[in-house]
Amino acid sequence: MSSSGKLRRQQKIESASEKSGAAFSPQKNVFIACLALVVATLAFYNPVAHCGFVYSDDIAYVTGTQHVRAGLTWATVEWAFGAIHTGFWHPLTWLSHALDCQVFGLNAAGHHYVSLLLHTASAVLLFLILLEATGAGWPSLVIAALFASHPENVESVAWASERKNVLSMFFFLWALWAYGRYVKRGGIRRYVGVVSLFALGLMAKPQIITLPFVLLLWDYWPLGSMFSTPSNVEGASTPRSFTYLVKEKVPLFLLAAVCSVVTVIAQRQESALRTLGEYSFSARMGNAIVSYARYIGHTLWPTRLAPIYPHTGVPPMSQIAAAAVLLVLVTAVVIWRRDLRYLPVGWFWFLGTLVPVIGIVQTGEQAMADRYAYLPMIGLFLMLVWPIAAAVEAKHIAKVWAAVPALMVLVTLGVLTYLQLAHWHDGETLWRYTIGVTERNYLAHDNLAMVLDGEGRPDEAISEFLVSEQYHRYPPDQLLKIGLYEQRNGHFQGAIEQYQKVSGSAADAKLRAAAWSQTGSAYIQMGEFEQARKSYENGLQANPNDPPSLVGSAMLAERDGNFSEAVMRLNQAMKVEPSGVGYLLLADALRHAGRFQEAQAAEDLAGKISPNLDQARKTAADTQVFFGYKAR
Repeated sequence: MSSSGKLRRQQKIESASEKSGAAFSPQKNVFIACLALVVATLAFYNPVAHCGFVYSDDIAYVTGTQHVRAGLTWATVEWAFGAIHTGFWHPLTWLSHALDCQVFGLNAAGHHYVSLLLHTASAVLLFLILLEATGAGWPSLVIAALFASHPENVESVAWASERKNVLSMFFFLWALWAYGRYVKRGGIRRYVGVVSLFALGLMAKPQIITLPFVLLLWDYWPLGSMFSTPSNVEGASTPRSFTYLVKEKVPLFLLAAVCSVVTVIAQRQESALRTLGEYSFSARMGNAIVSYARYIGHTLWPTRLAPIYPHTGVPPMSQIAAAAVLLVLVTAVVIWRRDLRYLPVGWFWFLGTLVPVIGIVQTGEQAMADRYAYLPMIGLFLMLVWPIAAAVEAKHIAKVWAAVPALMVLVTLGVLTYLQLAHWHDGETLWRYTIGVTERNYLAHDNLAMVLDGEGRPDEAISEFLVSEQYHRYPPDQLLKIGLYEQRNGHFQGAIEQYQKVSGSAADAKLRAAAWSQTGSAYIQMGEFEQARKSYENGLQANPNDPPSLVGSAMLAERDGNFSEAVMRLNQAMKVEPSGVGYLLLADALRHAGRFQEAQAAEDLAGKISPNLDQARKTAADTQVFFGYKAR
């Protein structure tokens, strides 16, 4: 074909493309664009209807919280606004969960669909915000579609306890839309609307405290009210000085500051804030730098996504150096090309909105989380989509050539989302998948163990606990709990090994004594009474007033016929921790020692403090049987 023929063919393609573009454009067919966005999102997320509640956070947020399960009652409203639970003060989130329980009960499908509808509404709202602020239909629609279909957002939608994420995002975007209206039209009522929406979002999740910072970026582009004149930014608002724009947002900054203080108090109350002794400053900074790079990687190549990425301390220096170089290079490029205002806005949106959750203030044991990218990834989408749209426009490329690859990307992301949702079907499926796509993930093994325990599979659960312990140094109090679990399920030797770790490492004398007393009870169950006696004595050396060790040593003394020692130990135990069962055991020892009047007095005390004396007698008899001794 001649060059003139190729030219004519190209002109025909461009002409056809322009005609098709004229037939449909997001600017002119806003309703159809929104409808397409809704239908596509609901289709890709359809498997969420088959997802259940998963361990562990769904228990704390829905199934295991009585106020939430009670539904939307006045008592629940009072509790929601007064409670600090799960490390947050977020009453709107609690009320949202309570409303779901009111409507759907504990049918997980209903809870998940509400989250999906909020996610879908946010995608539509994002499209409308960008369209109104920029007038660019296709880039706005593509960014909204990327947000709607990206598999990194599955965690926020399919995890019922992450209702706080989708709910806060909805109010964040609504506040952003309201701010655009306020900038263009002014009015104190519109400004109050922005503040009110921000407050509602904070009452859903404090992660959106960065809204005032984002609004300053929004002033820079696309509103164009910062460092510009209406002539050099299309559709720009009346220019304002940087100082004016900052002062204008003082109420929002104050709200963010108050919310930050409340959140820190809540996190400390729940012991979620980690100390520098647990995570050093170098570990936090190294993890933050690497996590920024990993979030970019997950956005561009969303595979092997997991609900938990455990914190492993200071990352390798090679990873920190590579991530730092990437961040510095991108920052340098966006500053150099700041004439393309969407580049610095997108980049600093991404960097800034991640600051509260990047791990400098470490809460929990995760290095990063996909749910934390829910808001920041919009900044990356701005950086990716707008330059491509600008290039297509500048080079007069037929829109069909840009639409086809864009559609392929969106469909691919949607299919990945559809497949990712299958992993959220139930707790066992989720945590086994997580173990398969992450390395040395002690949190996933621990959660899987709890799921297996809930399903009545203790042997499998103990195996997962032991694997988890290989990857993580558990604090003594947690090791004690693992030991108790093993003992309760007949793994006595394994329980003793856990107790020995506690008694050999715990700084707290009471904790060491508890470990020794539990060691003694495990030896009793194994029939090794001499080892049990030594364990109780070790417990009393650690804490002379440890009630379980006093009672255990007393029962063994009584078993051997040493009633005077049994009486002495039980008397001491009752001074420390009086109980009806304890006084009944003391009464029996006193009778065997020939001290019948004192025995009757101890039995009378048991009757006074026991709410159910018959039950106390049965428990006392069972205790004697446990120690291999029956009252005569």
